[in-house]
Amino acid sequence: MASTSITEPAVAVPASEADAAPSEAALRAHEDRLRRRESMLRIVVPAAIVALLLLAWEWTVRANNIPHYILPAPSLIIRTLFDNWESLSSALWFTVKLTLLALVAAIVGGVLLAIAFALFKWVEIGLFPIAVILQVTPIIAIAPLILIYVSSTTAALLLCAWIVAFFPILSNTVIGLKSADSNLRDLFQLYKASPWQTFRYLLAPSALPYFMAGLKIAGGLSLIGAVVAEFTAGTAGKETGLASRILESSFRTEIPMMFAALLLVSLLGIVIFIVFAALSRLVLGHWHESEMRRER
Repeated sequence: MASTSITEPAVAVPASEADAAPSEAALRAHEDRLRRRESMLRIVVPAAIVALLLLAWEWTVRANNIPHYILPAPSLIIRTLFDNWESLSSALWFTVKLTLLALVAAIVGGVLLAIAFALFKWVEIGLFPIAVILQVTPIIAIAPLILIYVSSTTAALLLCAWIVAFFPILSNTVIGLKSADSNLRDLFQLYKASPWQTFRYLLAPSALPYFMAGLKIAGGLSLIGAVVAEFTAGTAGKETGLASRILESSFRTEIPMMFAALLLVSLLGIVIFIVFAALSRLVLGHWHESEMRRER
């Protein structure tokens, strides 16, 4: 008996449907356009809002004839900034140095202590309460004592800024080191990985996103600590920061000068945040969900 085979007829796909299916290159180009549009909106929209606020501020001062010693107009603040740039630039550089040095010291001390906390339980039990006490105590309350006991004013200011910036680095890094997947820990133990291999290939990658988050927080806090410490010290002279310029201006009732120094402090804080946000995207953007760009 002859065997018969049944074959299904081939279904032809209409040319219109094949053409309608987007190619991979077209999808990638569309995603690139969406990302560029989103990046542009992130810049244009805040800039437009800030410009409108500044225009409203300028108009309010001019329309109501508000004296400059009560509320200076933005145009007067910018002019004062350029007229006194020599004095303000040296103060800005001093504040930048103090902030960066405090931040570097906080990173080194916070990361090393966090590693000790993660590897040795008794170190965490003994020292973590002290770190918490330093964090919850207002820096404005202990800054006068630091200025009394530390002979160098610059070193005292650096210590105050370091205390403020230290805890976010420590706390976030400790949490990151402890957040490694327990199953992966068991796998490393199963394959008899050394402590250095476990730290290098498991603990450090797990802690990196938390460390970057702490770094963005500590960057702004180090600037706040430097400014608050200088306010408390009340130092004057050439080797001083923007906080001293603000104090001097308030004593002399030079309100436009005070606003100009305050503008530089704000811009410095914005630059610090933008730099660390970009660094976080650079380090984590190709592998971690917190920084990977997804189409919404």
